[in-house]
Amino acid sequence: MNMSDNKTILYIAMSLDGYIARLDGSVDWLFDVEGDGGDNGYAAFYETIGSVVMGRYTYEEVLTLSEEFPYADRPTYVLSRSEQPLAPHAQFTTEGVETLIPRLKQTSDGDVWIVGGGILVEAVLAKKLLDEIEVAIIPKILGEGIPLFPTGTVPSQFKMVRTQTLGQIISIRYEVQNSGTADTPFECLDK
Repeated sequence: MNMSDNKTILYIAMSLDGYIARLDGSVDWLFDVEGDGGDNGYAAFYETIGSVVMGRYTYEEVLTLSEEFPYADRPTYVLSRSEQPLAPHAQFTTEGVETLIPRLKQTSDGDVWIVGGGILVEAVLAKKLLDEIEVAIIPKILGEGIPLFPTGTVPSQFKMVRTQTLGQIISIRYEVQNSGTADTPFECLDK
């Protein structure tokens, strides 16, 4: 892939009521949903990814999901407001998204995946750094949890470019048309 063609993509699952995790960060509600019988398109998506970016709380939740870090074969950046101990499979950074994301788009061997969480999503939208969103809508209502778009997320417009039915999951891909204002202050990214 030509590095100048790299995109910043949010690829994430969301409940019908807009949550990406339970209040404690757990995503256990994702594991019993009837999908397409395979990986619901994950492997094909992951092949396009050159760098992975997430907030610290999302990173900590990812560590609980498997004994092996699932993104160990890709450069992974974990945003945090404070210094963190070294990790064998991720680089912690206090660098702002306004410099990190453009740098990764230029140097990455593929697209930049914004894994989450909500505050990171809010920050990349506010800085007009997100190119596409692919959201897998899970047919469950959680009632409460961590929202995909926290209160205060800048108003944004999207154009639908694809839908897929994956068993009981609906996956929708959008191009970002108008993403916030570049003057929005940098938010904390520990979530």
